[in-house]
Amino acid sequence: MSSDVTLETILTEARSFKFYTDKPVEEEKLRALYEMAKLAPSASNSCPMRITFVTSEEGKAKVLEASMPGNVDKIKSAPVTAIIAYDMAYFDHYPTLAPHMEMPSKEASLPEAKLEMLALRNSSLQAGFLMVAARSMGLDCGPMSGFKNDVIDNLFYEGTTWRSNFLLNLGYGDGDKLHPRAARLSFDQACQFA
Repeated sequence: MSSDVTLETILTEARSFKFYTDKPVEEEKLRALYEMAKLAPSASNSCPMRITFVTSEEGKAKVLEASMPGNVDKIKSAPVTAIIAYDMAYFDHYPTLAPHMEMPSKEASLPEAKLEMLALRNSSLQAGFLMVAARSMGLDCGPMSGFKNDVIDNLFYEGTTWRSNFLLNLGYGDGDKLHPRAARLSFDQACQFA
């Protein structure tokens, strides 16, 4: 993160973009983004987040096949659409990532629904850090869930243990197409003390 990046730059001033300029995002920048974001916390250092950076025309066509009509132009506009996914067999990496964990891992025998909850929760946590990292590197983000997960999973992850979580458009946002920032809940509406 450069010294001129502030919390305001990555949090209070940043926006979720729907449309992007045609400025490309280099592969090196995406690799650097992952190197920064991989340090995000996850339960037992499980690191279940997996990412498919879709940049090719062929890959984009597959993503468009799965997207809802309202997201087609947004996906077409973005130089990169990242499929944020999670690995249902994340525990296979415990010997490297979490050597303190009991082997074989207890997660390996969990019911699928419980395992999916753990993988989804922790990949979402990691993905939040990914977006903050992207903003700190000068990239704009547009997360979206308007797509058919089963289609993405069939087209990109068939025969694997990866499952799609959400889509994240990355690039350099077109500020001329931003709507005014929508309202947020107040502290008293969203928070409580116990």
